[in-house]
Formats: sequence, C-alpha cells, structure tokens
Amino acid sequence: MMQATAVSTLGCSAMLPALQLSAPASRKSFSPIGVIPRTLTRLSVSPSVGVWALSSNEFRNGTNIEIDGAPWKILEFLHVKPGKGAAFVRTKLRNYVTGNTVDRTFRAGENVDEATIMKEFKQYTYMDGEQYVFMDSETYEEVRISKEEIGDRSKFLMEGMECSVLSWNGRVIDMDLPVTVKLKVIQADPGVKGDTAQGGTKTVTVETGATVNVPLFVNQDDTIVIQTKDGSYISRG
Repeated sequence: MMQATAVSTLGCSAMLPALQLSAPASRKSFSPIGVIPRTLTRLSVSPSVGVWALSSNEFRNGTNIEIDGAPWKILEFLHVKPGKGAAFVRTKLRNYVTGNTVDRTFRAGENVDEATIMKEFKQYTYMDGEQYVFMDSETYEEVRISKEEIGDRSKFLMEGMECSVLSWNGRVIDMDLPVTVKLKVIQADPGVKGDTAQGGTKTVTVETGATVNVPLFVNQDDTIVIQTKDGSYISRG
C-alpha cells in the first residue's frame, strides 16, 4: 500500500485534495511515517487506490518502499556515478515483515512504489506467553507482537512504557522504543577513584536485566538515561 489515501477514478484534480496529509489530532492517532519532502514522480491509478512512486534519486535513510508486495525500510544508500556506464543507487534494505536485511541496487531514476507505514502510540502493558501486549490508552484496544519480533529491544522495555507500533496494510509489523529511557540501576560495583580500567567505565545492571557501560561514579539505585538505539549511557536521570 502506498503513501496515498484511497481515491476514485476521477482525474488528478479530484485526487489532489485527498493526498493532503495533516498532522494527527492526538498522539494516539495513526499517521504515515517515513515521508520526506519531494516531487511526485508518477501517480498510478487503479479503481480503488492512488499510488505514489518514488524515484531512486530521492532515496533517503528511513524511506519506506514496497518491493514484490512487501514493505522495506532503507537503512543505507549511496549514489554511484561510475566513469563508464549508467549511474545507480546502492542500498541496504530491511524487510519489515521478516526482519531480513539485503543489499540491492537500483538504476538512477528508477521508480519504486513507496510503502505507507502507519504509526500509533501504544502502551506496553504485559507479556502473555511469547507475546508482548500493547494497549491504546484511549480505546483499550490491544495488539500483540511476538518475542521474536521484539528481539533485543526487550532489554529496555518496561511495563507502562509508551512505544510506537507500526502497521502496514492493517497488519502490525514492528514497534519502536522511545529514543531514550530512564532505568534504575539494580547492581553496580563501587567505583574506585583513579581506576582507569575499561577506560574509566564499569558495567551495571538495570531493572530490565540489561547491562550498560557507565562512568565510575554511577552507583546502585541511581536512575540513568540510556539511548535505546545502541544501549549507550547518556546521563544520570
């Protein structure tokens, strides 16, 4: 499904109003993500769907595209202009559904359908067997994401935490943690003044069970701010 709302078979002048996306009314509303300012390169129309097509020249990190009926996220891209032959774009893509990462090359200017990935903020409430349960705090609607799909992100996931739940074609496909989280240190060896081992850091355990490298002055029962992307220490909270 592309980044456009459903439209009829009327002409483009009738479709354009339907393509104006406004900001969500509240944090609980669905909204398309991965949208970047760009020029519409092509609009294919079927009896029920308007389709955005994105040129490979407009690729950016985080752009969502659809290939062979599946949604992919562009993790990396590089425009290449060889001395001989046609220019091309080298990319690294991650499949939202399977989690697989592949390298793929596109011709410069090649059109690719843009996937509409919807984001809704939901609260992680509890774990049911091998599934994490997220709830909309307004409608109390629940969605479930498997332990396998959550993967290593579970080490920073706390009950009551608000996360971004992603869906495509009405199917939940992924979730994003907050950029940073505050967690309590439950185990930490005392720091020794002047100790330069490990570059002046030590490893502590936080309340989710994750281990984090922190400065020597961090102690047990401190609250620390952690960047979820790489698990790095930012500050005491």
